Amino acid sequence: MATQPSLQLQLVTLLGQRMDESVYEVILPTTIGEISVFPGHEPLVSLAKPGVIAVRRQKTDPDTALEYFATSGGIIEIDPERVRVLVDEADHGDDIIEAESQKALERALKMRDNAADQVELEKASQLIDRHQTRLKVAGLRRHQTKTRFK
Repeated sequence: MATQPSLQLQLVTLLGQRMDESVYEVILPTTIGEISVFPGHEPLVSLAKPGVIAVRRQKTDPDTALEYFATSGGIIEIDPERVRVLVDEADHGDDIIEAESQKALERALKMRDNAADQVELEKASQLIDRHQTRLKVAGLRRHQTKTRFK
Protein backbone atom coordinates (compact mmCIF):
# COMPACT_ATOMS: atom_id res chain seq x y z
CA MET A 1 0.00 0.00 0.00
CA ALA A 2 1.47 3.33 -1.08
CA THR A 3 1.72 6.11 1.44
CA GLN A 4 0.08 9.39 0.57
CA PRO A 5 2.33 12.37 -0.03
CA SER A 6 2.48 14.70 2.94
CA LEU A 7 3.46 18.20 3.83
CA GLN A 8 5.05 19.27 7.11
CA LEU A 9 3.06 22.20 8.56
CA GLN A 10 4.91 24.38 11.02
CA LEU A 11 2.70 27.05 12.57
CA VAL A 12 4.81 29.30 14.77
CA THR A 13 3.57 32.20 16.93
CA LEU A 14 5.26 34.66 19.28
CA LEU A 15 4.44 32.24 22.10
CA GLY A 16 6.04 29.27 20.36
CA GLN A 17 5.16 26.46 18.02
CA ARG A 18 1.40 25.78 17.69
CA MET A 19 1.72 22.95 15.21
CA ASP A 20 4.46 20.86 13.62
CA GLU A 21 2.70 17.95 11.93
CA SER A 22 2.36 16.09 8.69
CA VAL A 23 -0.76 17.17 6.77
CA TYR A 24 -2.20 16.83 3.28
CA GLU A 25 -3.48 20.36 2.54
CA VAL A 26 -3.20 23.85 4.04
CA ILE A 27 -5.42 26.75 2.95
CA LEU A 28 -3.76 30.09 3.71
CA PRO A 29 -4.93 33.73 3.66
CA THR A 30 -2.41 35.75 1.64
CA THR A 31 -2.46 39.37 0.53
CA ILE A 32 -3.42 38.22 -2.99
CA GLY A 33 -6.18 35.87 -1.82
CA GLU A 34 -6.53 32.38 -0.39
CA ILE A 35 -4.16 29.71 -1.63
CA SER A 36 -4.25 25.95 -1.15
CA VAL A 37 -0.94 24.21 -0.64
CA PHE A 38 -0.45 20.50 -1.33
CA PRO A 39 2.65 18.27 -1.22
CA GLY A 40 5.00 19.17 -4.05
CA HIS A 41 4.00 22.86 -4.15
CA GLU A 42 6.38 25.24 -5.85
CA PRO A 43 8.60 27.24 -3.48
CA LEU A 44 6.97 30.51 -2.42
CA VAL A 45 7.39 33.23 0.18
CA SER A 46 4.35 35.40 0.81
CA LEU A 47 2.80 37.75 3.31
CA ALA A 48 -0.06 36.25 5.33
CA LYS A 49 -2.96 38.55 6.06
CA PRO A 50 -5.10 38.19 9.16
CA GLY A 51 -7.57 35.42 8.46
CA VAL A 52 -8.35 31.73 8.67
CA ILE A 53 -5.91 28.89 8.11
CA ALA A 54 -7.63 25.59 7.29
CA VAL A 55 -5.82 22.25 7.61
CA ARG A 56 -6.78 18.92 6.03
CA ARG A 57 -4.77 16.16 7.71
CA GLN A 58 -5.51 13.30 5.27
CA LYS A 59 -6.37 13.36 1.57
CA THR A 60 -9.62 11.49 2.28
CA ASP A 61 -10.76 13.82 5.09
CA PRO A 62 -14.06 15.54 4.30
CA ASP A 63 -14.48 19.30 4.70
CA THR A 64 -16.20 18.65 8.03
CA ALA A 65 -12.86 17.35 9.35
CA LEU A 66 -10.90 20.52 8.55
CA GLU A 67 -9.12 22.20 11.46
CA TYR A 68 -9.24 25.99 11.63
CA PHE A 69 -6.94 28.60 13.12
CA ALA A 70 -7.68 32.31 13.44
CA THR A 71 -4.39 34.07 12.71
CA SER A 72 -2.86 37.49 12.60
CA GLY A 73 -0.77 38.53 9.62
CA GLY A 74 2.74 37.25 9.15
CA ILE A 75 5.00 35.42 6.75
CA ILE A 76 4.47 32.18 4.81
CA GLU A 77 7.36 30.07 3.50
CA ILE A 78 6.51 27.15 1.22
CA ASP A 79 8.66 24.47 -0.33
CA PRO A 80 7.62 21.09 -1.82
CA GLU A 81 7.76 19.28 1.54
CA ARG A 82 7.00 22.02 4.08
CA VAL A 83 4.84 25.02 4.92
CA ARG A 84 6.12 27.35 7.63
CA VAL A 85 3.72 30.04 8.83
CA LEU A 86 5.13 32.69 11.17
CA VAL A 87 2.41 34.82 12.81
CA ASP A 88 1.94 36.83 16.00
CA GLU A 89 -0.90 34.58 17.16
CA ALA A 90 -2.92 31.58 16.00
CA ASP A 91 -6.00 30.48 17.90
CA HIS A 92 -7.35 26.98 17.23
CA GLY A 93 -11.08 26.87 16.54
CA ASP A 94 -11.66 24.64 19.58
CA ASP A 95 -10.10 27.31 21.84
CA ILE A 96 -12.30 30.20 20.73
CA ILE A 97 -15.30 31.10 22.87
CA GLU A 98 -17.75 32.77 20.51
CA ALA A 99 -19.58 34.87 23.11
CA GLU A 100 -16.31 36.30 24.45
CA SER A 101 -15.12 37.17 20.94
CA GLN A 102 -18.46 38.85 20.17
CA LYS A 103 -18.17 41.04 23.31
CA ALA A 104 -14.55 41.88 22.45
CA LEU A 105 -15.61 42.86 18.92
CA GLU A 106 -18.30 45.16 20.32
CA ARG A 107 -15.70 46.83 22.60
CA ALA A 108 -13.33 47.27 19.65
CA LEU A 109 -16.09 48.85 17.55
CA LYS A 110 -16.81 51.34 20.37
CA MET A 111 -13.09 52.01 20.66
CA ARG A 112 -12.97 52.78 16.92
CA ASP A 113 -16.00 55.08 17.15
CA ASN A 114 -14.43 56.99 20.06
CA ALA A 115 -10.85 57.09 18.74
CA ALA A 116 -9.19 60.42 19.50
CA ASP A 117 -6.32 60.02 17.04
CA GLN A 118 -4.91 57.85 14.25
CA VAL A 119 -3.00 55.61 16.67
CA GLU A 120 -6.17 54.70 18.60
CA LEU A 121 -8.03 54.21 15.32
CA GLU A 122 -5.36 51.82 14.01
CA LYS A 123 -5.32 49.82 17.27
CA ALA A 124 -9.13 49.55 17.17
CA SER A 125 -9.02 48.42 13.52
CA GLN A 126 -6.51 45.68 14.37
CA LEU A 127 -8.72 44.48 17.23
CA ILE A 128 -11.79 44.51 14.98
CA ASP A 129 -9.96 42.39 12.37
CA ARG A 130 -8.77 39.97 15.07
CA HIS A 131 -12.18 39.42 16.61
CA GLN A 132 -14.00 39.21 13.28
CA THR A 133 -11.56 36.46 12.25
CA ARG A 134 -12.07 34.65 15.56
CA LEU A 135 -15.85 34.83 15.09
CA LYS A 136 -15.51 33.48 11.55
CA VAL A 137 -13.53 30.49 12.84
CA ALA A 138 -16.06 29.94 15.65
CA GLY A 139 -18.85 29.96 13.06
CA LEU A 140 -17.00 27.45 10.88
CA ARG A 141 -16.53 25.15 13.89
CA ARG A 142 -20.20 25.50 14.86
CA HIS A 143 -21.27 24.64 11.29
CA GLN A 144 -18.94 21.62 11.25
CA THR A 145 -20.38 20.32 14.50
CA LYS A 146 -23.97 20.67 13.25
CA THR A 147 -23.09 18.99 9.94
CA ARG A 148 -21.26 16.12 11.63
CA PHE A 149 -24.15 15.24 13.92
CA LYS A 150 -27.06 15.50 11.47
